[in-house]
Amino acid sequence: MCMGFGCNACGVIGCRIIDSPRERLIAILTNNFVPCNGRFPTLISIITMFFAGAITLPFRPLVSTLILTGTIVFGVAITFFISKLLSKTILKGMPSSFVLELPPYRRPQVGKVIVRSIFDRTLFVLGRAVMVAAPAGLLIWLMSNVYVGDSSVLLHCSNFLDPFAKLIGMDGVILMAFILGFPANEIVMPIIIMSYLCTGTLTDFESLHELYLLLVNNGWTWLTAVCTMLFSLMHFPCGTTCLTIKKETGSLKWTAVSFLLPTIVGVLTCFLVATCARALNLA
Repeated sequence: MCMGFGCNACGVIGCRIIDSPRERLIAILTNNFVPCNGRFPTLISIITMFFAGAITLPFRPLVSTLILTGTIVFGVAITFFISKLLSKTILKGMPSSFVLELPPYRRPQVGKVIVRSIFDRTLFVLGRAVMVAAPAGLLIWLMSNVYVGDSSVLLHCSNFLDPFAKLIGMDGVILMAFILGFPANEIVMPIIIMSYLCTGTLTDFESLHELYLLLVNNGWTWLTAVCTMLFSLMHFPCGTTCLTIKKETGSLKWTAVSFLLPTIVGVLTCFLVATCARALNLA
């Protein structure tokens, strides 16, 4: 789980150290509930713009840190909850015992460790990332530059998703950005900006204030921000992680479960939050 904070694909590979096949599978299926490095920029940006921005400057970093920490703790709590649920339902079994044994001390072979780390983990993950990112980048470019009528294919798809997205507290552009962000979570926010500005290339802003004005002018509220954060925390793994899960489990079935499980939990959570907020006239 701790490795998942850096990269969920590396976190999945790290599950190899778990001896029990059942518990290893539970750890793989729930690793995506902790935010990877690609999701932190989106979370931090939204927290800064919509929640900590109104706080006076000396306390603003502290408030941002507390909200981000609370988000992470919530993700960890969901991880434990779903793990318990899986162990009581589809992955029943006897829990394995944990034995901590101190091995004989040996001088670390630094060169061997570095080489194994590069070839077994870094190059493997980067290779899977390239396999997913290259065709996905072409798809994003085509959807944003091919027009049907007066609107791009990307905008037509966003409008199609808009009713369902509004139901879970977001809009069609945000939901489409998450779908197109399948190759890498880092590009979700740039795709949102590109869609709102109706440009054909990925765009970024120099200041968060400019981004905040763009989002607010396109209908963002505090509820939109909360639901976007929740869905960023709980949605399908990126393409690299999915390929890694397929390799580690050797099963398309469990890869599909790892894709659907966090997505369903994220959709239900966003729906409950949005419904409660609207019922209480808070949004």
